[in-house]
Amino acid sequence: MTRKVLDLVGAFALISSPAFAHHPGGAGNTGDAGPIVTISATTLEAGHGAIAFLNEYLAFGGLGDSDLIAAASKHIHAHSIGTIQSASASAAYGVTDDFMVSVRIPWVNRTDIREGHHEHLPGGIVSNTVDYRGDSSGFGDVTLLGQYRFLNNQATRTEAAFLFGAKLPTGETGRIDALGELFDAEFQPGSGSLDFLLGAAFTQRFGAWSSDANVLGVLVGRGTQDTKLGDRFLYNAAVSYRLVGYAAPEQHASLPPSALAHGPVPHRHEHPLEKIPAPPQWTVDAILELNGEWHDFETTSGVRDPNSGGHVLLLSPGLRIARGAFSGFATFGIPIVNDMNGLQSKTSYKILSDIAYAF
Repeated sequence: MTRKVLDLVGAFALISSPAFAHHPGGAGNTGDAGPIVTISATTLEAGHGAIAFLNEYLAFGGLGDSDLIAAASKHIHAHSIGTIQSASASAAYGVTDDFMVSVRIPWVNRTDIREGHHEHLPGGIVSNTVDYRGDSSGFGDVTLLGQYRFLNNQATRTEAAFLFGAKLPTGETGRIDALGELFDAEFQPGSGSLDFLLGAAFTQRFGAWSSDANVLGVLVGRGTQDTKLGDRFLYNAAVSYRLVGYAAPEQHASLPPSALAHGPVPHRHEHPLEKIPAPPQWTVDAILELNGEWHDFETTSGVRDPNSGGHVLLLSPGLRIARGAFSGFATFGIPIVNDMNGLQSKTSYKILSDIAYAF
């Protein structure tokens, strides 16, 4: 199972919620270099599994109290958020060599939620202020993801897979703010909706390099407070390079490929010492990714919120270190596209870290 724990990370990461829509993200490790957020086409071998613990910190900016007050004076319902912090437990299992299932259980904390407040007071006085609604935290929605690898060409080291799954309405939807009022649906830890996922992943390896890409569409259902948080389309691409610990793919019986074309491989006498397993080796991967997401408008009772949805693209350098069955990574995402609809907080940066164990 020397090559599987790493590529698992992408599946954990991408079954997360959107980076810019105030919902969280995820994790992996193999014998080859591989991505972090991007989903690799590689699957776990049959009967093998992995567990991972992920932490995500997403910082927002660009919308201060003065902006909220100005918006309120124009009867624009705008809000801002400080950070989204998410801690998740994830697991995956190889049903067959080409079919893997994953599950992710998140805990979510949204901080410093504020919104503009427009009020008409006695005497004709108009008041535009900011309501400090506080933080919202709790367990989020569980996501299930299946991955079927339909192409695995070992000669060219090319792989491709279908992705499919669902996000279940298991998260908290009744959190109350500092004013004693129910948080809006988008600030609840859970959405209350059943969402469906469908996509594809592609991997091409060459030497110590790996090139990966994937797309994933999320069809969002109607959830708590009669709100539909908006369909999503995620796209990712990554280039990875093994800095330390690269080993070329093994040839059968240590013979060159040309020798295999001339009949059966001759019997080779094994020395007893050859059966002693080699000690675990350290590996270090450098990764550079583009992580993009388009998010449709949010609607409540059929009414579209003009201050919702948009398009964000992050440039995310990262590093993974692994030894044996254990691996850990960290990545730092910086927005290079931050095109939000209407008046919203914008992504400032995203930090993602993880520790994983394969068995």
